[in-house]
Amino acid sequence: MTIAWGSLLVVFIVSFGAAVAVVVLVTCALVALSARARATTVPAGGAGGGLSAGAGTVVAGVCLAAAAAIVLYGLYVIVAA
Repeated sequence: MTIAWGSLLVVFIVSFGAAVAVVVLVTCALVALSARARATTVPAGGAGGGLSAGAGTVVAGVCLAAAAAIVLYGLYVIVAA
């Protein structure tokens, strides 16, 4: 029995990259959702900066959809193999 070290390295790199991508996407979604909280606490004439509440919600939805797509594709690859 031998270990295909090259294949093992490829699996490690892909799984590590997917894990980092999912964590980054969920983090970006949470930061984008925080625009909703900022929109309610910043005074009307104040310098809010950043995303509007609607744009933050859209960005968060896109980030969460991308993270879900990565996870679902990984599950598909596991089940289909």
